[in-house]
Amino acid sequence: MIYILIINTLLVAATVMLHYEFLHRIMCFLPRMRIRHSYRIVFGVFGALLAHICEIWIFAIAYYVMHKLEGWGTLIGNFEGSLMDCAYFSFTVYSTVGFGDIEPLGALRYLTGIESLTGLVLITWTASFLYFEMQRHWHTTDGLGNDFRDE
Repeated sequence: MIYILIINTLLVAATVMLHYEFLHRIMCFLPRMRIRHSYRIVFGVFGALLAHICEIWIFAIAYYVMHKLEGWGTLIGNFEGSLMDCAYFSFTVYSTVGFGDIEPLGALRYLTGIESLTGLVLITWTASFLYFEMQRHWHTTDGLGNDFRDE
């Protein structure tokens, strides 16, 4: 049990640090782009999606390795044991869509729980980041000098 706690802690720490680095670099790079603000937001969204995909693959590799090793549990259902199956499972867990055709058994259940919580927190963090980024660039006047913030 202590090993699964250590593994889960390391996976969460790795994904949070990765997410921070992605968002930090996006935040530093967006103001330097010489394109329309709306295109900057598109770039920010794609950068954030790339971060989430990398984080999902970190968990997918963990599922794959733990599934192949004895004593960590298994994934059952519509599952052939491939890395792609683990990635699909990780996408459903991370995004909290929920799993139906692949189900964890054993210690892998703890990893699925912590991945769901981590995904929820990181997706929310991304939403907040993009909201603040959009807010920085939205115009607050109607072009006639009327400030919308006064209403």
